Amino acid sequence: MSDLLISQQNMPKEAVAQMCQLCRSVEVARLAFEELPDDLQKLVQANVTSSQPAGEVCINCIGVFTRAQQQLQSQPNIFADVDRALPTPLRMDADERFTGRDVTIAFLDSGFYAHKDLTEPISRIVAYHSIFSPEDDPTLLRTADVASWHGMMTSVVAAGNGFLSNSLYRGIAPAANVVLVKIGKTGRIPESSIETGMRWVIENKEKFGIRIVNISAGGDFEQPYLNNALCQTVEEAVKSGLIVVCAVGNAGLAPGHPVLPPASSPAAIAVGGLDDQNSLNRARRGMYRSSYGPTIDGLQKPEVIAPGIWVAAPILPHTPTADEAQLYATLDSASDEELSTILFSQEGVDKDLDEARDLPVPLLRQLITIKLREGNVINEHYKFVDGTSFAAPIVASIVACMLEANPNLTPQQVKRILIDTAERVAGIEVERQGWGVVAPRKAVEMALRMRG
Repeated sequence: MSDLLISQQNMPKEAVAQMCQLCRSVEVARLAFEELPDDLQKLVQANVTSSQPAGEVCINCIGVFTRAQQQLQSQPNIFADVDRALPTPLRMDADERFTGRDVTIAFLDSGFYAHKDLTEPISRIVAYHSIFSPEDDPTLLRTADVASWHGMMTSVVAAGNGFLSNSLYRGIAPAANVVLVKIGKTGRIPESSIETGMRWVIENKEKFGIRIVNISAGGDFEQPYLNNALCQTVEEAVKSGLIVVCAVGNAGLAPGHPVLPPASSPAAIAVGGLDDQNSLNRARRGMYRSSYGPTIDGLQKPEVIAPGIWVAAPILPHTPTADEAQLYATLDSASDEELSTILFSQEGVDKDLDEARDLPVPLLRQLITIKLREGNVINEHYKFVDGTSFAAPIVASIVACMLEANPNLTPQQVKRILIDTAERVAGIEVERQGWGVVAPRKAVEMALRMRG
């Protein structure tokens, strides 16, 4: 299979034709669909929107699908059905030689939980801080409350190692260290709390080796960055060497909802959302409902986009949602004969299933499927989530890999590499997508070239 990863100069003449049927590229050499091995043909054809044979496929897409085929062979259940989320490194075509090792990302969020994808087999949580408490009590990371969920998900989306999924649902930086900074409780996080958290990170970046800050929270209102205290703090952070990655928000379909601080800061890397339909087919890429600029200062925001929907994220343990997911996943994998026994033993978890346990098996199976889809349940440990809150940590994880490849990169160089290597989404306005979809493999390769 590795023989397919060939260079353009070795391509046969017949490989150059009109257009790649997957990514629509007209600038890259191609191979005829019939020249691909049978197993790769099946995977490629499954990602072509037309029922007709795929025609010609460019060498870039062949590389992506070859790696997907290799993952299929090692994890045969990845594509068992359309409800299964693609692992983020696979869908983004990340270079898995780089995992964010020896790089620390700070997360500013409402609250956190010490999820096993961050703590097993060894903990990579190097520090925890709450702006609401004079003493940082790490035992709070073992308390599953409503405020814990969002920060747990953002940190695991970026740096989780997939411990509860046999490494399948891991982030792009599964070896990165994390610093968790609690800046909220429940409801909207005020701008002053974000600023307080940023101040703590600036003061402690040397102590904990922080290189990247992820902020999946928005400010109070639109304001010029020169007059906004949070934006000025972000500018100070970047001048000190920190790379600040911010979510732009999720109001892109509604008028009058611009990009707010801190994402509106000139030095921040503002991230919007991509909807790739949980597919490897780049021709199916579209936009998530991200907020977008220009800002009140006339700046293009976001600069880049990353998956903002169909993202695999952890379920907070010891919650009703976790109990429901456990039940749905157990029922989904059980035999017909086991369904009734399981439902009786789990009475009280789901009212609808309690009332439906005497239904004929086919109808019960339909209800179980509905419950899985309504709950966005992937399995008992993970679910689909959406929002630019999760697009931002994907970009932060890519930055961690870039810094692993080249620790000497400045914040300005990191931003320029992400922009220069981003891939435009055809037919989408520049205002919505900025310079396009982040490309982890290309970004890391450019970081390596700049080393030294």
